Amino acid sequence: MKVHFIRGAARMALLGTALSGLAACAVAQPEEPRPTVKQVEDTQAASAPVTPPASAPSLAARPSSTVSELQSLIQNRQVSELRTAYNGTYGASLLFKPDDLTYYVALFQQKDFWRVLKTQSDKQAESTYRAFAAQSADLAEVDIKRIKLQAETAHAEKLLATRSAELSTLQADRALRLQQEQQVAARQEQSRQEATALAEQEKDVRQQLRDLQRQIDALQAQQAQVAGAPAQKRGK
Repeated sequence: MKVHFIRGAARMALLGTALSGLAACAVAQPEEPRPTVKQVEDTQAASAPVTPPASAPSLAARPSSTVSELQSLIQNRQVSELRTAYNGTYGASLLFKPDDLTYYVALFQQKDFWRVLKTQSDKQAESTYRAFAAQSADLAEVDIKRIKLQAETAHAEKLLATRSAELSTLQADRALRLQQEQQVAARQEQSRQEATALAEQEKDVRQQLRDLQRQIDALQAQQAQVAGAPAQKRGK
């Protein structure tokens, strides 16, 4: 008796049942030579080609994003700009591709697209544009506040520099005025001292003149007396 082992879960179960029956018969009857068991391979399964699992798509085969699609359309001038709102470094744009009536709504920061919606519904495009514009306003609030504070700080620093220069000028004027006042006071004091000295000197000179005049008067009187004495003798 030949038993064929066939691959597959169902056929293996049937083969197990047949082997159990053969074992029961062997207990009741004298043992006979065991049949040769031949293993038969599933030629159909062996001959079937093995299909390898599908590999992941390469980077080059991946579909492009809506952002890159819009960037390409802008570069090729295939879209028209319908609306744009700027809020600080953020903004929203509504663009239209006329050949297939497609709208593109973009939310961007500076010149980089952040989010892009592609639709052929003008209502959806308009509502999305308004939502993106409002979102850009919210996002730009911090930047706008920073820009204002930066300008106010620069203005305050400029005003501080102006006031500092004004204060320095006033301080320099005051120092110069005090210096000039001190110089004037010193010159006046020197002038008063010189005037006092000159007054004393003048007093001394006048006294000397008076003394000299008295001496001159005395000598002249003596000369007059000497000159008059011989005349009186000749008259006698």
